[in-house]
Amino acid sequence: MPDTIPIRSNDVLLVVDVQNDFCPGGRLPLPGGDAVVPVINSLAARFEHVVLTQDWHPAGHESFASSHPGRRPYDTIEVAYGTQVLWPDHCVQETRGAELRSDLRVPHAALILRKGFHRGIDSYSAFYENDRATPTGLRGYLRERGLDRIFIAGLAYDFCVRYSAEDAAREGFTALVIADACRAIDLEGSAAAARASLASVGVASVAGGDVGTRSG
Repeated sequence: MPDTIPIRSNDVLLVVDVQNDFCPGGRLPLPGGDAVVPVINSLAARFEHVVLTQDWHPAGHESFASSHPGRRPYDTIEVAYGTQVLWPDHCVQETRGAELRSDLRVPHAALILRKGFHRGIDSYSAFYENDRATPTGLRGYLRERGLDRIFIAGLAYDFCVRYSAEDAAREGFTALVIADACRAIDLEGSAAAARASLASVGVASVAGGDVGTRSG
């Protein structure tokens, strides 16, 4: 891969879940979660096409530990679609925690895609709910717009960024993760597992400084 990657007209920046609850002071804070914002702002200014995702859970969501008496955050349970991590209540619809960061400067984003709003299904990927059968519609949107190379940034690297990038690759898109524009939860080695899994499906890891200006 060249030292600097030119940004083409068919490229899109996918900014995943840069929301208050995933940053310091939130309900599910990632260490340094707020530090991705200036990196993403700088990146977004270079892209013509930007899509944002937003975790958007109803109260009492199945993935919340509080919905399962006797369970604690980060326990796991088995559900119809497999193993589910139980999370602290977070990104509940119409709460401040669910809002995108106010210092995120992406006024030209053409789409804000909400996910995780089905009460009984969690949604890490921007492409599919966790049952791996319910699409979000992002694949069709990108295909209709002629966008086929996806640069991915955001929170959390080892969950929503990872699964979004893997699904992008499986759907035939070229996917690149901008490592310094992400932060991980790192739950029992999940960050290292994400790096290995992304590499195994051909998703490249790049630095924000390696992503150049628009090539026209």
